Amino acid sequence: MLEHINNAFDLRRVLFKYYCELATIMFEDGEFLILLGLFFVALLYSSVGHGGASGYLAILSLTAYGEFDSGWLKQHAWCLNLAVASIAFYHYRKAGFHIPKLTLPFIFTSIPFAIIGGYIRVEGELYDALLSITLIWAAYRLFQNKEISNDEAITLPKKSVALPIGGAIGLMSGIIGVGGGIFLSPVLLLKRWAPPKTAAATASLFILLNSISGLIGSGISGQLEIDFEILMPFIFVVLAGGFIGSKYGSQLAPQSSIKYLLISVLMIAAIKRSLILIM
Repeated sequence: MLEHINNAFDLRRVLFKYYCELATIMFEDGEFLILLGLFFVALLYSSVGHGGASGYLAILSLTAYGEFDSGWLKQHAWCLNLAVASIAFYHYRKAGFHIPKLTLPFIFTSIPFAIIGGYIRVEGELYDALLSITLIWAAYRLFQNKEISNDEAITLPKKSVALPIGGAIGLMSGIIGVGGGIFLSPVLLLKRWAPPKTAAATASLFILLNSISGLIGSGISGQLEIDFEILMPFIFVVLAGGFIGSKYGSQLAPQSSIKYLLISVLMIAAIKRSLILIM
């Protein structure tokens, strides 16, 4: 009995020490500002069913982490995507907004192509160019985002249309290091294939599976390199932001302010990457 008590005490002591070390990392050398940025990215993106990879890449690109190679950035953005997209899908599915018949054709082709994209090694100027274009596109879509009624009539896409779209987005997502929600959601809404909350449910599962596929592709190609010491504080804050955003995001008063701040961050990061190309 005493041995069990001692073991439990030792476990609590180890956990307490770990959380103290985690808290120290979170508040040192400007790390807090990075974590705050990641939190707000997760908060906003998860409110529309997204994982936030383009936002995470933007935040990291503005810091010393931006000097890391593209494989490192992609893999850590995907890991953060996994955390946030999982929570978002759980909440939207639980609320009854997921339509499997809508989602399946897109993910059927996106998964293998995201693996291929993750396998491909894209470095230097080409990656900077692709990432800059993606960040500008994400900022544009956030700026153009308007309220659309969930009561509008929808028509499910034909498989012959959905399959190639899923494959193309999956490949691009694997190459750049995103989940593909910033590309898929506008298509679903503009084509009237889904109302906003159904699109959010589909996008969250799409992002989750593409992120896993991208990591698998990186692993197959021998590029996989996850730094858990850096990643864990990031995971902690995006889980918090993702939970709040996916559950209550659409009702939060400051969401519009966060949106415009995020647009600014995306554009600044895109400009920084573009300047690297020019210089």
